[in-house]
Amino acid sequence: MTEPLLEVIGLNKSFGGVRATDNLNLVVGKGEIHAVIGPNGAGKTTLIAQLAGALDCDSGTIRFDGRDITAMPPYARSALGLARSFQITNIFHEFTALDNVALAVQARDGHSFRFWTAVRSEASLRAPALAALEGVGLGHRADTIASEMSHGEHRQLEIAMALAAQPKMLLLDEPMAGMGPDESRRMVEILRGLKGTQTILLIEHDMDAVFALADLITVLVYGTAIATGTPEEIRINAEVRAAYLGHEGVA
Repeated sequence: MTEPLLEVIGLNKSFGGVRATDNLNLVVGKGEIHAVIGPNGAGKTTLIAQLAGALDCDSGTIRFDGRDITAMPPYARSALGLARSFQITNIFHEFTALDNVALAVQARDGHSFRFWTAVRSEASLRAPALAALEGVGLGHRADTIASEMSHGEHRQLEIAMALAAQPKMLLLDEPMAGMGPDESRRMVEILRGLKGTQTILLIEHDMDAVFALADLITVLVYGTAIATGTPEEIRINAEVRAAYLGHEGVA
């Protein structure tokens, strides 16, 4: 069994009379792509917010890399290597792709932002920034101003910026949202290239992407994990099909 990097034990969060997460248990192993799926209102967004520290837990425990992080603020979780892509990245549209990633490298290294100088001129920032861009297929767009890039390229750039922080785990909340078929396929290939080396918790509505990428899938319904298994186990699970997959047209 893969060594756990993330353990969620009995997690609960209510909004009024609605149980957004309901005694939720989840284990994500190191190097694993673990997808969380479920119908709208299943609690996926609440779970991500609780893991990132943006939302307090009513009860339960979150352990990351062997440490109890349940009460830690977001910045402390980030320092431990837990990265939520849209939370830790912020594209500067007037900067090039390379400049954006170089700034993420700078932040990782604990330096103050030097907006008044060209961070790209520093080899210690430029080299890892270029490597991150190459890793998401944007090496040829390094000198492109971010405002001139497509939506799909922005999502790729966000992944590059997240990876530049060298996280132990990425929390990706619908990375394919708003993408066309070609862009989605490109993102699947990028994430597939990270398999085995980067631990990822993936929230995604694109079931083709989920089944192509995930090592394990957990299905949430009304804040409860009703099943966890391999893509094939989830595909043939009668309870899952009745609760979710059957309504999504996934055979």
